Amino acid sequence: MRDASMNPVLSSRLRQGFYRLFDVTCAAVGLLFLLPVLAALAVLILRDDGSPVLFSQTRVGRNGKPFRIWKFRTMRAGNHGYIITAAGEARITRVGSKLRRLKLDELPQLFNVLKGDMSLVGPRPEVPEYVELETPIWQAVLQARPGVTDLASLLYRDEEKLLSTSGDPNVLYRARVLPAKLTLNLEYLRSRSFPRDLRLIILTIRYCLFPKQFDPDLIKRTLGVGVLT
Repeated sequence: MRDASMNPVLSSRLRQGFYRLFDVTCAAVGLLFLLPVLAALAVLILRDDGSPVLFSQTRVGRNGKPFRIWKFRTMRAGNHGYIITAAGEARITRVGSKLRRLKLDELPQLFNVLKGDMSLVGPRPEVPEYVELETPIWQAVLQARPGVTDLASLLYRDEEKLLSTSGDPNVLYRARVLPAKLTLNLEYLRSRSFPRDLRLIILTIRYCLFPKQFDPDLIKRTLGVGVLT
C-alpha cells in the first residue's frame, strides 16, 4: 500500500514557495505604504550630510553566495574604521544615529527581499571577513536565505552599546558576539515555523517603534526559546 504522506522534497518546495510568496507580498506592500517615509528619510540624509543617500556592502548570502545589501547611509562619506560599528562613533552622522537606533536604516533591504537575495526572516548576512565557510555551524546557517530580521539581531539590538565597552570592538565581536549569534540562528532554524516567524516580525516592528520597551526575556518567552548562550 502506498504511503499517503506527502513527498518530503515536494513538501519542502511547497514550503519554500509559500515563504517566498509571503516575502514578496509583504515587501511590495511595505514599500508601497512606506514610500513617503523612505522619501522623507532620504531628504533628511541629504540635508544632514549630502549624498549619497544609500550605502551598499557585500554580504554572504545563502549557500555562501555573495550579494550587495542596501541600507540608508548613516556614516559620513569616505569614512574609515572597523567593519563593525560601536555606539557613539564620530563617523556616525547626526541623522544616522537616530536611524540606527530605530533600525530605519534597514528599510531599503525590502528591495533585497524583492530581488530574492534576502527574506523577511532569516540569519542576518555577515561581511565576508567574518564568515568561515569551512566550519559546520556556518555551513548550517548559510543553508537558509538571509533575512532582514532574526532572533539573534533582535536579542542583540543593542549590540553597538555592547561593542562600545571594548577597546577593540572587532575582537569582542569575533570572540563573543558572533559565536552567540550563530548559536541563536541555528537554534531558531532547527525549530522554525511560520507562526514563530510572524511573532518575530511583530516583535521586531514593536521594538523599532518603541526601543525603550526592549525586553529580551519577553522575546524568549514569546518565541519559545530555551536556554541561550
